[in-house]
Amino acid sequence: MSLNGKTLFITGASRGIGKAIALRAARDGANVAIAAKTAEPHPKLEGTIFSAAEEIEAAGGKALPLVLDVRDDEAVKAAIDKSAEHFGGLDIVVNNASAIQLTPVSQTDMKRFDLMHQINTRGTLACSKHAIPHLVKSENPHVLMLSPPLDMQEKWFAPFTPYSIAKYGMSLVVLGLAGELRSKGVAVNALWPRTTIATAAIKNIIGGDKMMQQSRTPDILADAAYEIFTTPSKELTGQFLIDDTFLAERGVSDFDKYRVDPTVALAPDFFVPDESKAPVDLGPLTPA
Repeated sequence: MSLNGKTLFITGASRGIGKAIALRAARDGANVAIAAKTAEPHPKLEGTIFSAAEEIEAAGGKALPLVLDVRDDEAVKAAIDKSAEHFGGLDIVVNNASAIQLTPVSQTDMKRFDLMHQINTRGTLACSKHAIPHLVKSENPHVLMLSPPLDMQEKWFAPFTPYSIAKYGMSLVVLGLAGELRSKGVAVNALWPRTTIATAAIKNIIGGDKMMQQSRTPDILADAAYEIFTTPSKELTGQFLIDDTFLAERGVSDFDKYRVDPTVALAPDFFVPDESKAPVDLGPLTPA
């Protein structure tokens, strides 16, 4: 199965994971609506919706850059409707946009909690909701959340309850919406990385350049997302997938290509269940 001619609506696609997913689809000749806030260059964040559009078209796809704040319900509906009208339909929605602040309850301003909730949980729900009328017309419709497995352990909440609630909220949408849309043939799944991913959030918020070196590239999530989207929707829904485990199940064995720096050990990401075992060693690679 190919994504040639398929239309994807991706939030937060101006950089990082969202853009990587867009570029992987573009190589098949897909149409991509880039729904993100960055229209002007940012001093700390590379890329805009327009530079991403240029890369997508250079990769072989067609792009529609859209300035969108997913907190604005009316704007979300208008953007999704415009994407479907522009490309003649909608096949895939990727809820990638997310806000992060890793602080405990005692140190979290409620305005910041509101922001994370509105972007992560509410934004995901709004984008999914307004896409349904278009997705049910697709031959192979998929909704994908970049959110974690529902592993309800204290350790995932105690250090940063507000962020955890916002991310798990996205996953709760997966759980419920998969059941709601199963009879309509619309797949709803979650995808989450085993290790940290080299993105602006890792560099600017979590761990700086050192953790960037301990990360995998966004390409691993892009390849996993591609595998999801090219699977018949009725055969894969309601799943909480870890990137390398899912790719290994699909026959991928070379995970070294995703490392930013093969000489250092990979850093584990939050929210990966204890029982989930990596298909390959995450330690530093031994020189041949």
